[in-house]
Amino acid sequence: MYVCLCTGVTDGKIRDAIYEGCCSYREVREATGVASQCGKCACLAKQVVRETLTSLQASQAALGFPAEFSAA
Repeated sequence: MYVCLCTGVTDGKIRDAIYEGCCSYREVREATGVASQCGKCACLAKQVVRETLTSLQASQAALGFPAEFSAA
């Protein structure tokens, strides 16, 4: 789904940015350009970032050892 219509950023692009190493909303914003125009999408973008980071942390905890993600 489109999160930011101004720059054409989808929830998938936000998740991809996190999987590629972004660890905060600020880093996702810099990497994707989300919420850099009118800002109406900021709340939804933050929600996607929060949910994705929470999901990653939960899956890491289930592994029993720290996993590192890196862009190959």
